[in-house]
Amino acid sequence: MRKKLKWKFILVVVILATCLWLLYPPSEKINLGLDLQGGMHLVIRADVDKLPDNAKADATNRVIETLRNRIDQFGVSEPLIQKQGRDRIVIQLPGVTDRDRALQIIKQTAHLELKLVEDDEKKIEAASRGRIPPGYELKYLDDKPLLIHKEASLTGDSLVDARAQQGSMGFYPEVVFSLNTKGGRRFARLTKNNIGKRLAIVLDGNIKSAPVIKSEIPSGRGQIEGQFSWEEATDLALVLRTGALPVPIQIEEERTVGPTLGRDSIERGVRAVLYGGILVIAFMAIYYLTAGLIADFALCSNIVIILGALAYFKATLTLPGIAGLILTIGMAVDANVLIFERMREEFRHGKPLRLAVAAGYNKAFSTIVDANLTTLITALILFKVGTGPIKGFAITLSIGILASMFTSLVVTRLVFDSLLLNKRFNKLRFLQFFAQTNINFLKRRHVAYFLSVTIIIAGMISFAVKGSSNFGIDFTGGTLEQIRFEKPIKLDEIRSIAKKAGIESAQLQRFGEENEILIKTDSTASKTIKEALEKNLKDNKFEILRVEHVGPAVGRELRKKALLAMALALIGMLIYVSLRFEFIFAVGAIVALFHDALITIGILSLCGIQISLPVIAAILTIVGYSINDTIVVFDRIREDTKLWQASKKDFKKIVNGAINETLSRTILTSSTTLMVVAILFIFGGAAIRDFAFTLLIGVVIGTYSSIYVASPILVDWHYKTR
Repeated sequence: MRKKLKWKFILVVVILATCLWLLYPPSEKINLGLDLQGGMHLVIRADVDKLPDNAKADATNRVIETLRNRIDQFGVSEPLIQKQGRDRIVIQLPGVTDRDRALQIIKQTAHLELKLVEDDEKKIEAASRGRIPPGYELKYLDDKPLLIHKEASLTGDSLVDARAQQGSMGFYPEVVFSLNTKGGRRFARLTKNNIGKRLAIVLDGNIKSAPVIKSEIPSGRGQIEGQFSWEEATDLALVLRTGALPVPIQIEEERTVGPTLGRDSIERGVRAVLYGGILVIAFMAIYYLTAGLIADFALCSNIVIILGALAYFKATLTLPGIAGLILTIGMAVDANVLIFERMREEFRHGKPLRLAVAAGYNKAFSTIVDANLTTLITALILFKVGTGPIKGFAITLSIGILASMFTSLVVTRLVFDSLLLNKRFNKLRFLQFFAQTNINFLKRRHVAYFLSVTIIIAGMISFAVKGSSNFGIDFTGGTLEQIRFEKPIKLDEIRSIAKKAGIESAQLQRFGEENEILIKTDSTASKTIKEALEKNLKDNKFEILRVEHVGPAVGRELRKKALLAMALALIGMLIYVSLRFEFIFAVGAIVALFHDALITIGILSLCGIQISLPVIAAILTIVGYSINDTIVVFDRIREDTKLWQASKKDFKKIVNGAINETLSRTILTSSTTLMVVAILFIFGGAAIRDFAFTLLIGVVIGTYSSIYVASPILVDWHYKTR
């Protein structure tokens, strides 16, 4: 026993020490997104002047998608990329430390061509005298002239992959590329018919290498050699892999911008989350006494592990990431509450402390694993398929789930087992605010159905009537105004003025100097914001330097990926719950998720709150919270069904009993999560109030649906199919 505890202790210490080392100093190790720290602001012009009018918009859109792929693979998480006007693109990159490298990757056209090199001596001699034969062009490789065909034998359109690897000859890395099936066949014919000739590899009009074709290459693979550094080879592979820009681009403006939330809002938000966390820690210590202190140690360990892992993976922490962090803290508290409430049941049955602790962990184990793995499957699918804020949310949530399982099942158990070695530790007291209940929840389930359907219909009618006005400028685009004030001004002051003028969705960002800002609003609010500023800032004159139309931050491709990610996540959840429980349990869980999402979106529409990227992050958090809550109730139903199977106990009574048995845990978990969210809503400031309000609705609705939607569906299905 002691030896086993010794190895557990070493494991926990090593993990916590490693995470602290990875995390220190936090200001250098944790990357922050645009919303929290600002970054590099670029305005790029796509050279579409030579294209016909009907092709210009499509070319600019293709430039946006290519640049988005490049920036994502470069490792910049959650950039802002928006179309501005007809041919300009606004790009904001959070926390870029290597400015020149980022600019090089963005600017490079990456047009790859394979061209045969002419070996006819007469043509080469004529070209060297300035008489270049028709159909040829003179290029240079390491200051040596090469006469190559103007027409490319093969282009990068056939390329499907490119990777940097250590060169087989010499010290320099090379870039290995592979072609699609059609391109591979053409490459095989090209190499077969031109053995002994040189093939120039041309990138953006410059020859990178011109190897001799020694034999047919049927594999559709080739390599680009040159005196590359490893970083140059990696970047070249990146731009080739993500495709060539359809038109050249020019960088017209480069500036530094502040965080989109504003430093004042960030400080308020951090304080609010900190206060909420302290309140949760105090509550656990007061309610569960000694066990609560152990849970608090595990909770702090959980946060250290999450932040250490984020530092190791160089993940970017944004507001959606903070949403994932809040959810994992709630789930970590929930796991401990589950264990402690199970212990309380064992105490009630008269078991001694050692046996009660062991039984508490054993009986809560499957519930904790099922609840966390269901959410983890969702998070992994969102990470794999999603992009932008969805991926940021998924990374934090995945790390948090694994950390919370480790701290609740390993760390707290280690502390309990260590204390139990001391014979004087033979009692464990808990306070009890919630006595064992015997409420007939299912009696009023049809009333609950009617109430839910009524709210959903009202919300959907509101959503349909308001149409596109339900969506903020992240989804619809709007107007960007650059304003310079005579004196420095606080963003909160402008945000307050905009709110009084009825402009709820204004996005503010410091732009370079302390007296210069960017304001993004919907297209109809530009005149209103100007009049409001003139009325309220008479002692601080300003001038509007420019007004531009900007497209949505969430483009068509991002929306498609987000919807695909959510669909796959629901399918994964359906499969897992079906395998672990029964198919009808999975149906109940999915129906509850849709119920929670629809009611939340409907209430937002009724309250006039627009859907933005932070609100989407909050809705994803609600989905994670709801499935976790539902699985806890389902697990107790499954356990009680097996227990009462022999006595033929009525299934409705089993379900009702399971809800009552888990009610104290449900109330405690909801209360601790609501503590953090409520403080964030009250003290977090206007910039994150919609985000916090969405979470508030979601926690309440998620708790309600696990009792009055998911569980009753099991009962009605059971009696219908008997």
